[in-house]
Amino acid sequence: MNFLRKKLDEIKRPFQKGEKFEKFAPAVNAFDTFLFVPNHTTKTGSHIRDAVDLKRTMVTVIIALIPALIYGIYNTGYQHFSQLGGDFSFLDAFLHGAWKIVPMIVVSYVVGLSIEFAFAVYRGHEVNEGYLVTGLLIPMIMPVDIPLWMVAVSVAFAVLIAKEAFGGTGMNILNPALTARAFAFFAYPTYMSGNKVWVSEASSMDGVSGETILGTLAADGNVNYSMFEMFQGSIPGSIAETSTLWIIVGGIILIATGIGSWRIMLGSVLGAAFMGFLFNLWGSNALMSFSWMNHLVVGGFAFGVVFMATDPVSAAQTAKGKWIYGVLVGIFCIMIRVFNPAYPEGVMLAILLMNVFAPTIDHYVIQGNINKRKKRWASTLKSA
Repeated sequence: MNFLRKKLDEIKRPFQKGEKFEKFAPAVNAFDTFLFVPNHTTKTGSHIRDAVDLKRTMVTVIIALIPALIYGIYNTGYQHFSQLGGDFSFLDAFLHGAWKIVPMIVVSYVVGLSIEFAFAVYRGHEVNEGYLVTGLLIPMIMPVDIPLWMVAVSVAFAVLIAKEAFGGTGMNILNPALTARAFAFFAYPTYMSGNKVWVSEASSMDGVSGETILGTLAADGNVNYSMFEMFQGSIPGSIAETSTLWIIVGGIILIATGIGSWRIMLGSVLGAAFMGFLFNLWGSNALMSFSWMNHLVVGGFAFGVVFMATDPVSAAQTAKGKWIYGVLVGIFCIMIRVFNPAYPEGVMLAILLMNVFAPTIDHYVIQGNINKRKKRWASTLKSA
């Protein structure tokens, strides 16, 4: 490590203050702080000193995403070979999935980080670390066969409009990854819906039966998957959203490390379960009759609740606000699924909607606490 440290110091010399390439220092410093903890500390004032910085937090989230990503890569190949028929091995499925998904991840990081670096150099500040997670999330929530140029355009839109327009990491009001998916959905709807976009297609295939469960229900079709298959994730869908099992593993990592809010996760589950149960009592169409338990394990609900709704920037910040925010995410997700047959997957719009209202929720929670203290203080003065 000392050798690497010395080499980085040599590379950084022309970018130091007063040197020829000082303007490009943020781009070089980004690589340095990614590999090493910054070697500067605060000298005055009261500060909490910790070895964990924002980059380490983002890396922890990436580690939590890995189980769902690995299964998503395998499931992409599994769905492909299942449509072709015949025998195939785990390695065959995994390699095919990697061949499809890795280029999407590369495009996401190249485009997104290029824009982040450009803004950092232009504004003269350090590179924001938030895109380390966003760059992985965006490909994971896309259909497998979406063209790479559409991924690039969606990434550019999300970084420019959902992040940099608000000031960068920590200032955005919308989740950038969901913004990218929303842009792709409304800009290129034929590539984001239907029964062919969820399965990696081969030239020898005359037709593909790869409709998602929610899409089948929206068309009043019959679901031929067992509860175990839906929970395990061996079903068509976005790349890493299908396996609730491995998403829960990631959620446990986020909760154990204190990064993800268990209040938001549990609140979302309770809200979705309550609304799903009410619709089960109504039962006027296939989506309403679909068991509330099944609603929790299909589509992007689990992935959205664990990795998107808990975004510490765009979610509610107060303890009570997190409960309200989470419950409303779950309620609106099921409502959008049931009442919008053109778009039965409702978690994306539900989270984006609640991102907008999160500051309002926190405002009224804080104001409520202030009013309680005022009343308590007034009561104390009166009794005195």
